[in-house]
Amino acid sequence: MPTGLRTDLGEFLRGRRAMLVPSEPSAVVPASRRRVPGLRRQELAESAGISVEYYTRLEQGRAPRPSREVLTALAQVLGLTAGERGHLFRLAGELPPEPLAPGGEIRPGLLQLLRSLDGTVPVTVHDGRLDVMARNAAAAELLGPLSGEGRFRRNIVHQGFTSHARHVLGEEGAHRYARWATAELRSAMGRYPDDGYLRSLHAELSATSADFRSFWARGEVGVGHSAVKHLFHPTRGWQTFQSEMLHDAERDHWTVIYASVG
Repeated sequence: MPTGLRTDLGEFLRGRRAMLVPSEPSAVVPASRRRVPGLRRQELAESAGISVEYYTRLEQGRAPRPSREVLTALAQVLGLTAGERGHLFRLAGELPPEPLAPGGEIRPGLLQLLRSLDGTVPVTVHDGRLDVMARNAAAAELLGPLSGEGRFRRNIVHQGFTSHARHVLGEEGAHRYARWATAELRSAMGRYPDDGYLRSLHAELSATSADFRSFWARGEVGVGHSAVKHLFHPTRGWQTFQSEMLHDAERDHWTVIYASVG
């Protein structure tokens, strides 16, 4: 691990340790005798299951790169948020761990943004399982009701293989969308390999759609988050939009904005 990263990691650990409030007085160092804020190194190291000597070297920037298991334990003991945990891993030269599941609630500020754009710009939000979480009024008008019934009716991959998709996008547009959606499903299953919902979605589409089986065989992984789309509006006819997908990495939510072109 480069010296600069070791130094930054040590500074971060010291700063976060100083912010911790001991849950109860230490048997070794009574609260009345504490002269520094936060937990002592020995207390934190014991809670993380590592030696105090090794933890001391981490704070001093003298230790080799810590394992992912050590980083996970430190993040838990330090009470780090998902964003702070990712920062800790990056400082140690590691990729941040993927979340176990997407966040279940949309940020209130984002919901307010959707409502403020009700009459002007279509906006949708879906999660890392590719389920629609929210749409504003403009998006509901443009895209129409969520089609079908059952477990996957809110899923944007499943919607790509319905007659409604062909109605909104046309035959060629629906073909492109279904190919893109299949690649997005592969990406989602890579992030959440043990997710039963995604596996069930894959199994159903594999059993019911020859197009899906053909697209899946390509082995493509979703990377395209900007596209020009031609959509059929129920009252205004065919319109062209620039769609942009913005990612909230902490929650694994995607905001899709449809900006009218011309």
